[in-house]
Amino acid sequence: MENEENKTNEEIKDSNVTENVVEENKVDTTNNESEKDKLKEEYDELDDRYKRLFAEFENYKKRSQKEKESIYGMITGDVVATMLPIMDNLEKAAEAKTDDEKYQEGVRLVARQFREALKSLGLEEIETIGQRFNPEFHEAVSHVEDSTKGEQEIVQEYRKGYKIGNKVVRHSMVIVAN
Repeated sequence: MENEENKTNEEIKDSNVTENVVEENKVDTTNNESEKDKLKEEYDELDDRYKRLFAEFENYKKRSQKEKESIYGMITGDVVATMLPIMDNLEKAAEAKTDDEKYQEGVRLVARQFREALKSLGLEEIETIGQRFNPEFHEAVSHVEDSTKGEQEIVQEYRKGYKIGNKVVRHSMVIVAN
């Protein structure tokens, strides 16, 4: 009988232990689910912050690159603009009449070399004669009436104009017809 009582007591204990384990597992499962939810929320928040930070950094790199290119263009334009009067004077000297042909040829070579150096920086001459007047590129210093020319057609150029890309370094000084 004692054996039976022991067995019954053991069964009751096992049953209680099993119930306790099941109860603990239920609590743990509930705790695990809430912890999982918290971790998922934290992960999502960190992931969102990472993505935003990465996008901001990419935008910063693009903006910095544009600023660098813009600054380079402005500085190049300013430097070239200060050299244009020198080029004008070299071209005038190359076309001046002189008895010394070798001297004149030397001046022409220097003028051509200087022009090529400025072209390597992206300098382009603005077309004028025969073109329609455009205030973005041309500066009108005079106006003439000529029935053989079209309306606002450029007939003469006083000073050459130059641009680098789309940026005008110096406007062309021109005479416009009609």
